[in-house]
Amino acid sequence: MIRKLRTGEHGQALVEMALVLPLFLLLLFGVIEMGRIGYAYITVSNAAREGGRVATIGGTDSEINTSVQNAATSLDPANLVINITPNQALRLSGQGVTIQVSYPVQLVIPIISAVIPNPVVVSSSIVMRLE
Repeated sequence: MIRKLRTGEHGQALVEMALVLPLFLLLLFGVIEMGRIGYAYITVSNAAREGGRVATIGGTDSEINTSVQNAATSLDPANLVINITPNQALRLSGQGVTIQVSYPVQLVIPIISAVIPNPVVVSSSIVMRLE
């Protein structure tokens, strides 16, 4: 009697897997891309903080740029955008200096780039007071 009930269920697991597998892979690839974006954001935030630290002790613009690039060694330095305001000649003691760092993260999985605009630009800005 049990054999009669199960005769029409051949290939059921295959059909279920065919329906669920694309959704599972989309979710998995989405998590991977979000991890890459999150890692880039953390790196950019840390780089901006390092640049702000150098700026507070009277560093020049080139020293600030160097410290930001050294803090973001895992990112492509050619794509790293660093803005420092005010410029070196206008800085006064007790005044705030703003370091803004931006980085475009290129998505590597094509189906995710159809949903999220490619590239995703992560940026961080920090303001620190000069000594």
